[in-house]
Amino acid sequence: MKTPSGISKSALPHISVQNIFKNNFRQYGMLIALVVIMLFFQIATKGILLVPMNMANLILQNAYVLILSIGMTLCIVSSGNIDLSVGSVCAFIGAVMGTLVVNMKMPLILAAIICLFIGLLIGVWQGFWIAYIRIPAFIVTLSGMLLFRGLTITMLQGLTLSPFPNQFTLISSGFIPDLFAGLGLRFNLTCILIGGIISIIYIYIELRSRGAKQKYHFESLPLPLFIFKIVLIAVVINLFFFWLSLYMGIPIILAIIGILVLIYSVFTTQTVSGRYIYAMGGNEKAAKLSGVNTNKTLFLIYINMAFLATLAGIAFTSRLNAASPQAGLNFELDAIAACYIGGASAYGGVGTVIGAIIGALVMGVLNNGMSILGVGSDMQMSIKGLVLLTAVAFDVLSKSKSKL
Repeated sequence: MKTPSGISKSALPHISVQNIFKNNFRQYGMLIALVVIMLFFQIATKGILLVPMNMANLILQNAYVLILSIGMTLCIVSSGNIDLSVGSVCAFIGAVMGTLVVNMKMPLILAAIICLFIGLLIGVWQGFWIAYIRIPAFIVTLSGMLLFRGLTITMLQGLTLSPFPNQFTLISSGFIPDLFAGLGLRFNLTCILIGGIISIIYIYIELRSRGAKQKYHFESLPLPLFIFKIVLIAVVINLFFFWLSLYMGIPIILAIIGILVLIYSVFTTQTVSGRYIYAMGGNEKAAKLSGVNTNKTLFLIYINMAFLATLAGIAFTSRLNAASPQAGLNFELDAIAACYIGGASAYGGVGTVIGAIIGALVMGVLNNGMSILGVGSDMQMSIKGLVLLTAVAFDVLSKSKSKL
């Protein structure tokens, strides 16, 4: 059988299984590691880890890391740099939110808009020094970490502001209501239907992508392997949403994170601006000579990071139901670790949003599983440190081998 261009389908290039794992080893490796870690803690905790309620709590507890890791991925991919200020920005935004809502009784929507605007100004401030003055991002964001932590303590005067209105706490503790609650079912039917819709959309996107690759004679998966892949992922998606349906359904914060992941995944893989970021990370001088406005791209990346840090700050404040001077401690380390564990390269130019999400989930499952088992916080930090070192060491060693 021949394609419209006259080339037989058997002659179209296919990617071998060996090449798939070779080209995407770190991402597939971390996905396999996530599954292994979950199975280990599922057995070790005697089935507690994957209880529907704990699965929902796992998402709620790690929402801020998932949001921050998306923005941190772009920072790392663009130049191998990081943003050390995001934890302090989260705390500062929480302090602003608390002052506006708790002290000044401002409406939630107006307060949130003001916080988002402040977050953008923070991004403009830091992005200017990094992109146009070319002060190293490490120094600028370290300065920001100290500056915004100090402003937080000054604004709150060392005190904690609480409580917030109930509507605000729904952001990180609420669930999308079941439209079919009146049927008296023991599960959330709306959650299951949404899972089914997402899996159908996923299959459509994959089929369309495969069709485009074959049309232009790009490499694609062999048909049996392609079918196995989409069926497996579709089943996992539906099982995940079915499991959530057995508790309260889809957390509101999960829906927000899902939208962010979709937007940023499309942006980084399907747009010219997204490709500019990877081009910068690969070789900034070459990208500049190719016509990429590297200063503007870097400037926008740090504005975006501050914007996502603002969202994470609002989500965490909602979760905590308080604005605290100590909020956001080590958030930047969690986000950076998630990106590196998820496959981002310390040299820049390599990394994906999905990979960062996988890395964040690895960290979250480790935290949750060890907490259930009663492992002390000191040992938890040691184990997470070793996991991070292993991920970065693997990246460095693989780079060294590729140069030989």
